[in-house]
Amino acid sequence: MSLAPVIRRLGLIEYEPTWRAMQRFTEERGAATPDEIWFLEHPPVFTLGVNASRAHLLSPGAIPVVQVDRGGEVTYHGPGQLVVYPLVDLKRAGVAIRDFVTALERAVVDLAAQFGIRAESRRSAPGVYVDGRKLASLGVRVRRGGSYHGLAVNVALDLTPFRRINPCGYQGLEMTQLIELGGPRTVSACARALEPHLLRALGYLPTAQASARAAAQASAL
Repeated sequence: MSLAPVIRRLGLIEYEPTWRAMQRFTEERGAATPDEIWFLEHPPVFTLGVNASRAHLLSPGAIPVVQVDRGGEVTYHGPGQLVVYPLVDLKRAGVAIRDFVTALERAVVDLAAQFGIRAESRRSAPGVYVDGRKLASLGVRVRRGGSYHGLAVNVALDLTPFRRINPCGYQGLEMTQLIELGGPRTVSACARALEPHLLRALGYLPTAQASARAAAQASAL
């Protein structure tokens, strides 16, 4: 990918206005519009993808539930979770959707490795896992050649709401988070550490440059 993306750090922001903003950006972007990557957190919310079954929404209680247009099943977002929305012109970049998802997973695996955490992806179940527990969830949508939605990395959050659902449609799937594994302890630190890995995985930074940037970010954590 040739054009450097615009990085936006949006803090804690409500889910639905963010979703609508992603849709609007994708509809309005032109052939020369730079890609953007949004780093943020959401207040507590359950979201259901286009193929989600409400049978996996066990006991939402007072937490809002939003039906959205991404792929995948039901998941939870809340404070302490890093949400990353890469708004990428895949058509311009010549990147297939499967390769894009793989790149997002690889960025999180590389982030984990930076902190001595052995993580892996699963082709049959998108996301990133550590010892069978899910560290990061993925769900994307492509429209007019542009991606939106993205990934969510558990950093330091209350994981109990995941017990109110079958995460990503898998009964009994356990979640984990970076603070328990020796990784970054805050969302902002995680965003700084993840950024160079993400830029490299998506092809914005050469490997050597991304590695140097990751080392610099790590020394600042």
